[in-house]
Parts: sequence; C-alpha cells; structure tokens
Amino acid sequence: MKGQLVDTYGRVHKDLRISITDRCNFRCSYCMPEDGLEWSPREDLLTFEEIERIAGLLVDRFGVESIRITGGEPTVRANLADLINRLAKLRVDLSMTTNGATLSLAANRLKEAGLKRINVSLDSLRRERFAQLTRRDNLNQVLEGITTATDVGFDPVKVNMVVMKGINDDEVLDFVEFGRTNGVIVRFIEFMPLDADEAWDERKVMPLSEILEVISKAHGLIPVERDNSPAARWKYEDGAGEIGVIATVSDAFCDSCDRIRLTADGKFRNCLFALKDYDLRELLRDGADDDQISNLFINGVKDKWEGHKIGKSVFIRPSKSMSQIGG
Repeated sequence: MKGQLVDTYGRVHKDLRISITDRCNFRCSYCMPEDGLEWSPREDLLTFEEIERIAGLLVDRFGVESIRITGGEPTVRANLADLINRLAKLRVDLSMTTNGATLSLAANRLKEAGLKRINVSLDSLRRERFAQLTRRDNLNQVLEGITTATDVGFDPVKVNMVVMKGINDDEVLDFVEFGRTNGVIVRFIEFMPLDADEAWDERKVMPLSEILEVISKAHGLIPVERDNSPAARWKYEDGAGEIGVIATVSDAFCDSCDRIRLTADGKFRNCLFALKDYDLRELLRDGADDDQISNLFINGVKDKWEGHKIGKSVFIRPSKSMSQIGG
C-alpha cells in the first residue's frame, strides 16, 4: 500500500516539478540580470540516473501522479530524450515547460520518447517586444516550435504568458486570438516576485479580475470546475477552446496546492516561494537508502507553510529567481 506526502494542513502532494538545469538560451529580463547568472557546475547537477531514482521512489512509495520537467531551459540539457524515456516508464502524466526556441527540432523526438504534454513560455507576439523581453530575436523559432508541437500530436499544447502591466498587458486579446486560431490553450500568469533583479512591483501585476474583464468584452466565458491545477479555467461559449489564469498574487490557490519541487542541483523545495530547501543531492551521493530519502520528503512536506502571503507585510521573497528554482 502506498503512503502519501501530506502536510500539516492536510494537503496531499502528487505533482512533482523537476528542474534539470538552471541554464537558459534566453536571458529574459524578469528571469535574470542583463549580465546573466552564474550557472551551476555540471558536476553539481543531478544525473539522469539520480533523477530517475528519486522520481521512481516518489511514484512507488507516495503515489506521485504527474511529473513536469522544467529549467532554466530543459532543452539545453544534452540527451534530454533519454531522461524522458526513463520517466515515461513510470506511467505518470509527464510534461515539460520550455521557451520553445529549439522545440521544432526536438518535438518529434521527445514525443516518441514518451513526453505527453508541452507548455511553452511566451510573453509577446510582437517581434521587437519579444527581443526586448528575452534579449534574443527568436520569436519566429518559438512560433514554429508551437506549430510543430501540435503537428506531432502533443495534446494539449499550452502557451504561458506572464502578464505585466505597462509592458505586455496590451497583448492579452492577441494571445486569446492566437490560442483560438492555433488550437492551443493560453494560460495568463500574474507577474510574481521571482525576478532576478528583484524589481518586482505589485503595481505591475494585472490581476485575474482585470484579465477576465478584457477577455469577456470580446468572448463569452464559461467557468470550469476548479481542481488542483494552478490555473483557474474558462471555456469559450462558442466552443473554440479555453483559457486559464494562474493568479498566484491576487487569488492565491495555496489551500489546494499539491506541488513539490526538485532543483537542478538537487535541492528539495516544498513551495515555489520556500525560504528553506533540503539537500537531497548530498544524501544521494553519501549512499543514502530509500528510507532515508523518503524521510527527507516526508519531513520536508510536513514543514510546508499554509501559504506564501504575497502582498502582505510578512512576505519574504526567496533568494533564488525562477530560473534557479524551476517553474
């Protein structure tokens, strides 16, 4: 009989996010400073064998049902299809978040290896603005990657847009039409305090209510019953797909969060905004057995707090940026 990873608030954790690298082929302005970040040495990264062992243990002992591969940018990790093949054998809902820059080259290989779903991070459909945000002129490649992902059979393909007031909030309806036209699900994400420059300002957050107000003026929306997904969802009244909104700031979903995270350098984090992590790599490389590793996860999940409290005076931002933690 499988156990469960349960925190003191009764939340059962079945969604594992695994960052496999902190490196990226973009230098997004809200992910890292203009002069970049210091990447983790290769020897500090968990090997595919170590990742496979941890994932297998969490599936077998604690009933983890979904695994998402993240980064940094996961496609910069060599032999990615090998890791996908290893994790696909666990028979979980296996997905990946990518910036899409090289997705057109990798999509078919990843699909054949067993990857089920793709999320593409894309914050502008305008070439000049895209280049300003990512410090790379790769919009055409990303759009080609999205098309290729749908062509090879990934279903669904989701496009994640971080909405920032005064920067790209005028593109909300552009993304709506892009999703409807191309048969992809667009998820609008509130700007979170995980930028590497620590320049986050709540005034830059476009809250869920304002996002819905903009979309509702153009299209009728029907709410979908909420589950443990981070996104609240709505279907279009005319049946042409759906949207999601991840409202981490204005409508936090901490009470239903079932996610745990493993960073590329082998740290276990029980929350995206956690101030503490647990050194799993050291345990692994010191020859720990499965019981010792399991106890780290059990105790770490028990330590999970009630919620992140963004926007309140007691909130403390993590010392690491999104690219260092994993999405």
